[in-house]
Amino acid sequence: MENSLRILISLLALILLSGCETLAYYLQAIGGQVSLMARARPVAQLLADRATPQPLRARLELAREIRDYAVRELKLPDNASYRSYAELDGPYAVWNVVAAPEFSLEPLQSCFPVAGCVSYRGFFGRDDAERYARGLRAQGYDVYVYGVPAYSTLGRFDDPLLSTFIGYPDADLARLVFHELTHQVAYVKDDSTFNESFAVTVEREGVRRWLAATGRGAALQDFFAAEEQNRKFAGEMDQARARLNLLYRQRIAPGAMRERKRAEYAALKKALAASPRFRDAEPNNALLASFATYTQLVATFEHLLQDEGGDLEKFYSKVKILAANEPSNRGPFSAPGR
Repeated sequence: MENSLRILISLLALILLSGCETLAYYLQAIGGQVSLMARARPVAQLLADRATPQPLRARLELAREIRDYAVRELKLPDNASYRSYAELDGPYAVWNVVAAPEFSLEPLQSCFPVAGCVSYRGFFGRDDAERYARGLRAQGYDVYVYGVPAYSTLGRFDDPLLSTFIGYPDADLARLVFHELTHQVAYVKDDSTFNESFAVTVEREGVRRWLAATGRGAALQDFFAAEEQNRKFAGEMDQARARLNLLYRQRIAPGAMRERKRAEYAALKKALAASPRFRDAEPNNALLASFATYTQLVATFEHLLQDEGGDLEKFYSKVKILAANEPSNRGPFSAPGR
């Protein structure tokens, strides 16, 4: 807690030196984090409390088992993260805004004192996120706004379990906890694609192992089927991204490029309709950029894990070495364009 307070004090000192717009952003971020932390109660305390509803008790017990498995078998950090629980008012913890130029798939970067530069900007209030998004659209950017059930403070705070995801199906709950804990293993400032692709790799491997180890055979088969669908969908998104990257490199009139872009996204909309996550989203450069952040380097990380014989500790050690290198020295672990 003392460390968390020191971080908050340092951030407050930084924002006092910022402009008005930046000041307002940091104030909402700090206020949202403080509010979330204030709502957290230890899981052990909630399980001992007879007033805790049975459905919530069952989910907290499962989350505790998942958290213990993460430490014991996946060698993820053993700390106070996901050992407490907070009830939030809405379906999401934060709202992220991703933006990209009209004729580019490179996301706009937002830079912060702790996390470095990331390919999105998060807001605790949806209205704040939408207001920021409108400003970006007015500047000609493609924009994608989406709700996020959880986020990682990279171990600087004790991230709690949240009401936004505690009711997820078992495999999805495990997936989320494994993913967010992985950000505490290795995190590279200014490279969202490296960070998210690494976390997705660990979450997939972790869920597969957890389902197998706990005798959830039917759920494991469902997981394999879902992963196959996800890979097919990712392939369609990758193909669309490749075609658009090729288009944006051509020297043609903006009007002609705009028409071809519109046709490409009209075709992609059919593929998005099959995805629960994206079926209601309007396809554009920002959405494709956001998707690539979580998928672009996953296959590369999976190959590294295989090269280490599935040994997660050796895998993490190699990833930490990569993370310490400059992007130009990461070889295939540097996303194209970096």
